[in-house]
Amino acid sequence: MSKFSFKQFAPFAILMIVAIFALFIPLLPNFDEGKYSAPDIAFILIAAALVFLMTPGLAFFYGGMVHRKNVLSTMIKSVVAAGVITVLWTVVGFSLAFGDTIGGFIGNPSTFLFFKGVNSGAPHLQGGADLTIPLSLFAVFQLMFAIITPGLVVGAVAERIRFTSYILFIVLFAIFVYSPLAHWTWHPQGFLFKMGVLDFAGGTVVHISAGMAALAGALVLKRRKSHLEHKEVPPANIPYVLIGTGLLWFGWFGFNAGSALSAGSLAVSAFLTTNTAAGAAGLSWMFFDVARGKKPSVLGFCIGAVVGLVAITPGAGFVSISSSIFIGAIAAVISNLVVSWKQKTSLDDTLDVFPCHGVGGIVGMLLTGVFATKTVNAAGADGLFYGNPAFFITQLKGAVIVIAFSFVVSFIIFKLVNLINPIRVSEEEEELGLDASQHDEKYSQGTLLVEERAIYIERNSPLTEPIS
Repeated sequence: MSKFSFKQFAPFAILMIVAIFALFIPLLPNFDEGKYSAPDIAFILIAAALVFLMTPGLAFFYGGMVHRKNVLSTMIKSVVAAGVITVLWTVVGFSLAFGDTIGGFIGNPSTFLFFKGVNSGAPHLQGGADLTIPLSLFAVFQLMFAIITPGLVVGAVAERIRFTSYILFIVLFAIFVYSPLAHWTWHPQGFLFKMGVLDFAGGTVVHISAGMAALAGALVLKRRKSHLEHKEVPPANIPYVLIGTGLLWFGWFGFNAGSALSAGSLAVSAFLTTNTAAGAAGLSWMFFDVARGKKPSVLGFCIGAVVGLVAITPGAGFVSISSSIFIGAIAAVISNLVVSWKQKTSLDDTLDVFPCHGVGGIVGMLLTGVFATKTVNAAGADGLFYGNPAFFITQLKGAVIVIAFSFVVSFIIFKLVNLINPIRVSEEEEELGLDASQHDEKYSQGTLLVEERAIYIERNSPLTEPIS
């Protein structure tokens, strides 16, 4: 047995303390005065499950692109957020994001502390219209967004971040970046909401925040040894990337259509714009590569499709289906060019999170300011394309605020985590691979299994036995 270490024991101790405190939260009956819509409840339950599916989808997407010796460590960093954020969201995260406002900047942490009163709460947020679903269902739907956001950051710091330090980053990021942004943007009293900034499903809250945190993380953790030596890292499993893309695309229907919060025509429109933008972006990335003299690649289409999904997210319920073709196609080209630029610099964003999610989210926010129309959503606004430049300026201001806040606070968080616990693995651990050095496990999928099967068949085939 290894020597006792407070740092090793602390996470377990904190979880046990939280679990004990949870026993003393008063249980109240469900709030139900016949105000809920059964179809809406069914729809949002399914949408929440679809958004959750995106997290393992992200794990496959990222896991397939890293070196074979880092597959498991990359995948678990996405999936472990489901555990960390679920507990944190229940304890205080939902309160910070959607509790009674404190100046339009953050929710009162005591409003829904340990989900107190969520089951019995009135079906609306402070100052907002009544929901047609229980507050508890709204809370769990929003939880799924909170889970996947820190998981997106993994791609930028993959192959060199220490697992325990990453867990601490998740907690601090959720409290000090994600929850404030969710409050600013989606709470009826949030200051960006009151400014008139429109973000249908998370262009700012999820993608710009994750993209800017990814940029901050890449700068703090600096370059991998392979990046310094200009060694090409072959993807471990491209079929994993295809599977991940399919799961993300499928789950994104819940992400965007579910953000309508009701089973109506707005959800249908968001579903269609989501699918259209993804298809257009996948083709745009692949065809743009071909136009530049490359071959059409599996990775190119997959990455392009995800960029399209990112770009349409803020405007999915505000823009027309035809506009979504342009949004997806242009976003893919811009992100592709930023990836090409990044490859000529010393920035080591392992899986291009900043160019794809950060830039994709920014492009999506700005194009929402161009193509939004009240014809699609009366609660929205007409954009620049429909003669309203003021709304475009509002979207631009909102994007700039979120970019600056997300980057600065995330940079501070990474630096703080590094002071508490070394954030980067040693050179020896990096060389060995994080699967072995961080988890004492090994990825043995694909060719290794094929080779083992071939050896087994050869050794056990009747044809190899002597003829009597």
